[in-house]
Order: sequence, then structure tokens, then C-alpha cells
Amino acid sequence: MAGDGQGQGQGGGYPPPPMGGYPQYNYPPQPTPTFPNNANAQSPLYAPQDSSTSYNSYLNNMMPTPQHNQTSSSTSSEFQPTQSPSTASLQTNSQSNSGQINIDISEKIAPASTIHYGEAPKIQPRRYKQQKVTLSDGHFIYDCPVSTKLTKEVPLRGEEEFDKVRYTACTCDPDDFQKEKYLLRQQIYGREQIEIFIVITMYNEEAKLFARTFYGVVKNIHELCKRERSRLWGKDGWKKVVVCVVSDGFEEIDKTTKAYLSAIGAYQEGVVKKEVNKKPVTAHIFEYTTQLCLDPDMKPVGEKVGFTPIQVLFCLKEENTKKINSHRWFFNAFGRNLKPNVCILLDAGTKPGKNSIYHLWKAFDTNPYIGGACGEIVAMKGKHGKNLLNPLVAAQNFEYKMSNILDKPLESVFGYITVLPGAFSAYRYRALQNQKDPDTNKEVGPLASYFLGEKLHAQKLIGPDGKIKDEEIKTGLFEANMYLAEDRILCFELISKKGDHPWLLHYVKSASAETDVPDNIVELIKQRRRWLNGSFFASLYSISHTSHIWGSPHSVWRKIALLIEMLYQTYNVAFSWFALGNIYLTFHILGNSLATDAVAVEGLWSLTVGSVIFNILRYMYIALIIFQFALALGNKPKSARWAYIFSTVFFAFLMFYMLFAAVWITYKGIKASQTPDFSTVNGFGNILKDSTFRDIVMSLISTYGLYFLASFLFFEPYHMFHSFAQYMLLVPFYINVLNVYAFCNIHDVSWGTKGDPKKKVHDEKEKVDVKEGGQSATVAMPENIDDEYERIQDLLDPKKQEDLKRQEKLRQEEKARNKEYTKEELKEIQQKLEEAQKESNAMFRTYVVFSWMVSNIILIALITNFSPSIDSFSPDQKGNIYFAIILWSVAILAAIRFFGSCIYLILRLFTERLFDNLIK
Repeated sequence: MAGDGQGQGQGGGYPPPPMGGYPQYNYPPQPTPTFPNNANAQSPLYAPQDSSTSYNSYLNNMMPTPQHNQTSSSTSSEFQPTQSPSTASLQTNSQSNSGQINIDISEKIAPASTIHYGEAPKIQPRRYKQQKVTLSDGHFIYDCPVSTKLTKEVPLRGEEEFDKVRYTACTCDPDDFQKEKYLLRQQIYGREQIEIFIVITMYNEEAKLFARTFYGVVKNIHELCKRERSRLWGKDGWKKVVVCVVSDGFEEIDKTTKAYLSAIGAYQEGVVKKEVNKKPVTAHIFEYTTQLCLDPDMKPVGEKVGFTPIQVLFCLKEENTKKINSHRWFFNAFGRNLKPNVCILLDAGTKPGKNSIYHLWKAFDTNPYIGGACGEIVAMKGKHGKNLLNPLVAAQNFEYKMSNILDKPLESVFGYITVLPGAFSAYRYRALQNQKDPDTNKEVGPLASYFLGEKLHAQKLIGPDGKIKDEEIKTGLFEANMYLAEDRILCFELISKKGDHPWLLHYVKSASAETDVPDNIVELIKQRRRWLNGSFFASLYSISHTSHIWGSPHSVWRKIALLIEMLYQTYNVAFSWFALGNIYLTFHILGNSLATDAVAVEGLWSLTVGSVIFNILRYMYIALIIFQFALALGNKPKSARWAYIFSTVFFAFLMFYMLFAAVWITYKGIKASQTPDFSTVNGFGNILKDSTFRDIVMSLISTYGLYFLASFLFFEPYHMFHSFAQYMLLVPFYINVLNVYAFCNIHDVSWGTKGDPKKKVHDEKEKVDVKEGGQSATVAMPENIDDEYERIQDLLDPKKQEDLKRQEKLRQEEKARNKEYTKEELKEIQQKLEEAQKESNAMFRTYVVFSWMVSNIILIALITNFSPSIDSFSPDQKGNIYFAIILWSVAILAAIRFFGSCIYLILRLFTERLFDNLIK
């Protein structure tokens, strides 16, 4: 996910429920293609037979040849004619701070005696020519010109960073990037002050989702460049910001997203190499300063953002090694080279607000003790709020809002936010740095602990030799589940970090970002499985390591505050552990009270009818809980979709029954009081004499009344009107369905359903064959960049995208009919068939187990309700006492959260301009 943080909002669980210019190529003469009987091809695709006429000159007669000016002081180009008329060479000298890099390019043409038999060869979608490239420190680095169709639309051109995209075929692990002497453009250009380093992680998101995030980032950088009075920002503020896009897997990236990146100049597929000097390439790195941007509708928006230059660093990983590995490229590879001040993390599909990046950065600039910060994650509501028509979306919207109003402000006051959502958060790069353990001489610290999760989960790792190897990591389920919420571990390691600087975590309310939320039960269950298991075990880890806080450089008062917060977190974890039992007890006590009180309601129903209804619902509740365990243990959510839908609907009805019982008991308490007059102390006291009435009313008022009050204080009360009811009805679903599935699948420690990395056999043109003592190589490069640019842009046309999908579907159907499959495809099909068989078997097992359990439950119910030796049911006073404990615990927790949010609002008045919506 949009993809992919955990916990509140987009990464922290959910709030407790009520239950808690390139040089012009001078092409060599093209030989005349010959055919049988020396017949010449009558096609405009072939050059005239005059061998002295260059191929480039002939193209000039067919279409305008773009001219590229090289005005950069660091690059110059000149043509060197060779002795042979069939070859040409190009020498480019690039002078940078790191030294001189020489690139010699020569083109090899097939001898004129080559004879073609049969029909005239058809033009290929992409044509290549052989070039000789001089390597730098054994690395393949190539400055490829971008299409003139791109540069002619922008004001800044003629310099290398605007006219060329720099491609680096990286063959090392991200931890060795600096040691292997790889350089980035910002280092070559001498831009040492990188203030903001933004990473956008993605997997297979389509262009529309990526455009949503990238366009939001571009608008934010444009706003930074408009701050003329700032000491850091202004017209050239873009030079202090680098946008890093990390895609997880060369074969997994969506074609339309590659087309989007190509359209803005940040990617060129034709220059990609998969092997350098017999070393597999681990990442393809493209560096380009683009001035174009496309909105989610694929329309250019350059004029809207003033053609603001954006320094883009696109890292396309060769293998699918998960999001945490993408962050390792960001922090350990590129971060060590650029040494930025603030690092901002975004997921593809998350749209940052207009000034959100500035507000996040400002928090670090204002307070030197802030080591990490996060903004508000907002559920995407759609046009005119149409997404809220889906109850699941509305319930999640309520979760996110209350988390951002109550939970995050409270934790921010203490200085320790349990999770900074991976979808939109920021860190001070200096605060993340590791330290050397004097005893073991190993690196310890926030990043070391954070990336330990990669080793715990990865099945394949890249060794020091650059080869992918299998490595077994022996660990228990506790650690494996704990690192499903690796960002929680990072937050705890930050506030407990040893050293001479105490780091705090802060919530920035003025920084917001929109993100998609699951809109169906299956996706929500799969998402929360990882969130719940990861957050639970990570919370246990932080609570059990509370002593580490005493070794941090925080002041005594801050340590006491953090200790209080840890006690609060401990109570929350314990409360969530017993949530399954608590909600059933609440139903039991409320339903039994309603059934008992029904005898006093003349003309409506009798005690017998009320008791029967309650007992039927009670047994159905128990049966459905057992069914949830059977479903969770035996099936994937997708195969049991309708079973989960039925369970959700029933639990929503059950919650409505509980709410009705609470309201009815409240009404009965007021009616039964001797003096139902709220204006006098005696009257109010008489009403409160009924313990059940008192506990229910006070708990509801102190909980949901505070929800309303806090929302109004934050000037965001709307979710209380359009999302509150949906959330209340789905509370049993959150506890009885999501918790059961999560704990029953505790053995599943995967991040998602992305599958294994796809494999591809490398073509010869994708290999770099190093010769001459490792100083040069002969490679294949595209002939015409403009044609390549135009071809790839066609993929952004929605009609072309539909055509591609339709063609792929037809191709698969044709292969199925003809049984034309490779061994790899047959193996994949076999695996899918076996998986489908397993799902079918699991579903059958589920229904058998469920039938067996229900039959036993019915037998037990019959004996306990109709056997004459069993006494009739009577209310349990101990249950009422426990019910009061539950209600008052919820009320106290809500009061603590409300008190913390009020303190946050007061402190915010001194640190942020709350009512200034026109910040310059």
C-alpha cells in the first residue's frame, strides 16, 4: 500500500473503541540493404544509396533534427572523425568535483556486404546501436539525452541537468553505496546543503496513484520557492530539495507508472543494463531535474506550478525486496551521500497537503530537539464525500479523525508518539544515525534496529559479492510479528537513544495528507491483520524495555513524563487484550437488564418474550464467535468473503441492540426516579441512585461527550455527524472479527500479498561487457530518443491502457487454448491450482468444524435452558460490578486523552499560527 505503514491513521492501529542539451549524434553512413537479384528496397525507411551521405543527414530531410546546446561549464562535446567512413566517435569530457570522467562512444555498423533474404525487414519498436563507454571506477554511468519534445516545453534548458538524465547501473548493496564510490548529481554540482530529502516508495501502483503523490510534492516545492522572505527558501529553494522515488522490483512496476516517469524525463528504459562486468545490477538509478509534472488525469500542469525544477532521483530496484529495503536504499545509500537535514517519507497514493511539507520541516527548524514528526493522515472521501456512503470508509474516517484529535496530541505532549505513520512522516537524519557499541563493535541505534526487520523477514538477501543468496534467520514469532510494525520500533529507539542529545517526537496538526483506505471487508481484514499483530507485539517490546529510557539523555522530568506514558500504554495493551471478553460481557449485562426490565413495560412484551430474544441473540453471538475462529484458522478472507459480510452485518445488528438497551435503561432510570427534576441537587441525586443507570450515562457522556467537545475545539466536528454512527455499529466487527483473524494468523508474518519476485532472462543488450582492463565497455543504446519518448507516452492514454489490458487477456486466452506455456509459466499455474485446492479444502474443513461446534452448542443450550434441574437465570451482581469497571475505565481513558489534547492545543498557540491560512 497505498502502499503500505501501520498503526493509527496510516500506521498505528485504530483508536480504542468505546470499549477502550545533448550533443547531436552524427550517424555514420548507412549501408544500402540488398535483396535477391540486387533489388533495392523501395521504402522511405532506408537511406539513399550514396554511402557518403550520413544517416543523420538523411533524417534531416525527413524530419527536423533537434539541436542541443551544451552550455554547462562542466560538459563539452566535439566530433572526432575516424579513418573509416563507416564509423564515427564521440568524446565527452565531464569535469566535476570528484574528478574527470571520459566517455568514448563509437558506433559499429554491419559491413556493406551483408545480404538480407526474403521480405524487407520491418521497423522495430526500439532500435539500438553499439557504443563504447569508458567506465568510472568500474561503474557504468551514462548521461543520456532526453527527448527534445520534453525540453522544448520548459523554460530552463541548455544545462546538463535539464537536458540529460544520468543513469547509474548500481551493482552493490545499499549499505556499500558510499564505500563503492558512487556519486549523486548533487555532489557533482556542489549542492551540499540538502535541506529536505523526500522518498516516495511504491510497488505496482498505477500512474494515477503515483501522480497523486508526485503532483502533491511538486506543489509543495513550488510553495517553498515562493517564500522570498525566508532565510533558506526562495527562487532557488528547489536546489535544497531532492525527491527520491524508489520502486520495488523491475518486473513489478506498473507500465503506466514507468510511462509517467519517462514523460517527465526521469526514466529511459532503453539504457537499462542488468549486468555489469558479470555482476548483477541491484538498482537502476536515474537522476534528472524535471520541470514538467502531470496531474492524476495525466494532464501537464507545468504552468500551474511555474515550471518549478524538481531534482528527481529514481531508484528502480531489480528485485522485489519489500518496502523496508526501499527505505534502506533511501537512508543508507543515498542519505549517506547527501547528508540531508530532514527526511520525509511518503507512500505512493498518499497526497500531501499544499503546505504540509513546509509545516513538517518548520517543526524541525523551530525545535532542535525534535527527532521525528508526523502530520495528520486523512481518509480520502472522494468528490462530494461520496466514499463516505461506504460504511467501512466512514468508520475508518472516524478512526483517523479521533486518533488525530485525541491520541496523537496526547502522545505529542509526552514527547513520544508510539508510531509515526510510514505513509506521511519525517525524521531528522542526524537523529537516526547509529552508534558503535564499544563491547561488540557493532552498529546500534535507530536505523540498525529498524532494518533488522528486513533480515528477519527477507527470504533472499544480497550478499557482499552482489549475488542474491538464501539466508535463514532464526527467530521466534514474537520478533517476527514485532517487526511487522518496524516504524514503532524506530520511534521507541529514537526516544531511548543514548548520547548527548535527547530526541522527541512531535505531532504537526497543520501538516496533512490524504490516503486511500480499504473499501471492502477482505482488504480491511488483510490490512489490519498486520497492523494489529505488529502493533501489539511492538507495544510489548517497548513496554518491556522501558528501562532504556532511563539511560537516555532526557531530563528527569521528561523521563517521568515518558514513564507515565508507558504506564498508560501498558493499561491500553491490557485493555485491548481482554476486549473480546469485555464486549461480550457488555452485551450480556445490557441484554439481560433489558430482558428483566421488559416486565414493567405494559402492553409491549412480557418477561418471557424479552428473555427468549436475549437468549437467542446470546447463543447466536457465541456461535458466531466460534465461527470466526474456524474461518480465521482455515481460510483466507477472499475465499470466505460472504461469511465475513454476514458476520459483520449480524454484529452491527447486535451493536444496535446494545445501544437500544442502553437508551432504554437510561429512560427507565429517569422515569423510575422519585423526583425527575434535573434543576435540583436532590432530583439529580435521586436519578443517580440507580447504579446501572449512573454507570451507563456517566460513561457515555464522559466518552462520547468528550469526543464531541474535542472535535469542536479542533474545529473539525463534521465526522461526528457523518461517520460516528457507522463507527459505532462496526465496533463489534473491529473486535470480534479483526482481532480474531489477527491472532489466529499470528504465524503469518508477511507484509502483504505481493508474491515472489518475478524473474527475467537478461538480453545481451542489457549486459555491459567490460573490456580493456575494466576501463571500457561496449553497450547497446537506443538510436532515437524522440521516438522512444513518443512511444512510451502512448501508454498514458487511457484508451491505450485498456487496449493493452485487452491484448494481454487475449494473449493469455490464446496461450491457454494452444497450451503454449513455458516451464516457468506452467510451474506458476500449478502453484495457483494447488493454492486454489488448498483454499477449497480449507473452506470445507471450516464448515465441518463449524457444524460440529454448532451441534454441540445447541445440545448444551437445550440442556441448560430446559432441563428441570437447572435453576432459572438471575442477574449476577458481580457482573454488574465488572460492567461498572469497564464503563468507568473507558471514561477515564477518554478523559486522559481529552486532557492531553487540550494541553496540545494550548502549546500549539505558542508554536504555530493556528488561524493563519495564508502563510507566505
